[in-house]
Amino acid sequence: MSERPPHYAPKGISDSAAYALVKFFRVFADLFFRKRYGHRAVVLETVAAVPGMVGGFLQHLKALRHIRDDQGWIKELLDEAVNERMHLMIFVEISRPTPFERILIMLTQAFFYNFYFFLYLLFSKTAHRFVGYLEEEAVSSYTHYLEEIDAGRLENTAAPAIAINYWQSELPQDARLRNVVLIVREDEARHRDTNHKFANDLAGIPQSKPRPLVRE
Repeated sequence: MSERPPHYAPKGISDSAAYALVKFFRVFADLFFRKRYGHRAVVLETVAAVPGMVGGFLQHLKALRHIRDDQGWIKELLDEAVNERMHLMIFVEISRPTPFERILIMLTQAFFYNFYFFLYLLFSKTAHRFVGYLEEEAVSSYTHYLEEIDAGRLENTAAPAIAINYWQSELPQDARLRNVVLIVREDEARHRDTNHKFANDLAGIPQSKPRPLVRE
């Protein structure tokens, strides 16, 4: 589990700013959570579910203003938001948030929603690049989570029923925590690819279409 996840090298000032901002936020997450990866997931997934909803809403309004098709962006972004919310529900079952973490969730979400709304409204390419880098960090965090499980430092508990129901075709009834973390990491990798592609589209950089998020 030590492989380095793919990284999109920043191109220009806006990409570099988005990357630096994500690294800045990562410092606080590392200091507060350290290796409590389950609790980190609970708090950070509440943040991760914001960009897709904000982006989908603003793309919806943009399509209405311009009276044109959205080319599938709205559904992709809303699917991303729902998927991240399900990650949250699953990790709440795995690692119950403390009262302090619940307060932290409310404060963080209040700040991040307003920050991301105006970032997307004014600089949508940078906003998508920011999320792409955020998802790169998520892939890295879940990789470390897997390393802790594989090393025996975290118990490989039974997967919660909500996860098995959500990923019915991909998780067996006897799935364990490791299976859940693997599939969540795969979701985050798709979000990473999608948001980097959207940023490239807005910048006029050609790129192949990412794998779809919606599951059969």
